[in-house]
Amino acid sequence: MRTVRLPSGIEVPALGQGTWFMAERRQPRSEEIAALQHGIDLGMTLIDTAEMYADGATETLVGEAITSRRSEVFLVSKVYPWNASRRGTKAACEASLRRLGTDRIDLYLLHWRGSHPFADTVEAMEQLVDEGKIRHWGVSNLDVDDLDELWGVDNGERCQVDQVLYNLTRRGPEYDLLPWARGKRMPLMAYSPIEQGQVPVDGALADVADKHGATPLQVALAWVLRQPDVIAIPKSGRREHVELNRAALDLVLDEDDLARLDAEFPVPRRKQPLEML
Repeated sequence: MRTVRLPSGIEVPALGQGTWFMAERRQPRSEEIAALQHGIDLGMTLIDTAEMYADGATETLVGEAITSRRSEVFLVSKVYPWNASRRGTKAACEASLRRLGTDRIDLYLLHWRGSHPFADTVEAMEQLVDEGKIRHWGVSNLDVDDLDELWGVDNGERCQVDQVLYNLTRRGPEYDLLPWARGKRMPLMAYSPIEQGQVPVDGALADVADKHGATPLQVALAWVLRQPDVIAIPKSGRREHVELNRAALDLVLDEDDLARLDAEFPVPRRKQPLEML
């Protein structure tokens, strides 16, 4: 498993597992748990969740999946912006810990920006680190202006990652956010890296997939993973889909492949607002 280095020096898998929409009875619970456990077997040991997902039920499912394998997993969760006050962040974290059935979260993220000042959220995050309830903290859905402001508060530079919507159809971060993050040696974490399975699977993606004996979605995922400082967290509730995602990590796209994809999914030429799902 290829890894990505966080600013703290810790290395995490470049390919993890998302859990948005799990525990919502779209698939059998046992099947979703088996998929997460199979992903761990394949080295996809970074698991991302949030208090928002299924109103906390997803965290409970994740906790069940990792109960006997906690030491193998790099666990990521997120706090709602309206909970991200000094007291609220700590209370939300403790509730997440109970649902997850663990004594620590490896990376705790502010889910998106709300009304609470960054200084308050960062102070709470640092207290949680001191208490051993989280190991690191980061943010999600923050654009360059937000990050500049975050860096201006005490300990704001201790942010480890920005989790954002990034895929072939959402390339806006390449214009300014990705270069900004690289300047800070901070990776991006791409959620919905295949647009929840909705990237166009014909045209260039189909051509490149045929060339490599892969599926179009594997090519789309490999495109995100081609960059050494981007972590991808596709969600999959089925073992066979987990295996396809894992195989995408080994798919190497050449210059011709990338040129074909650029022609259909153009590189951004100007600033675009950061998109969210």
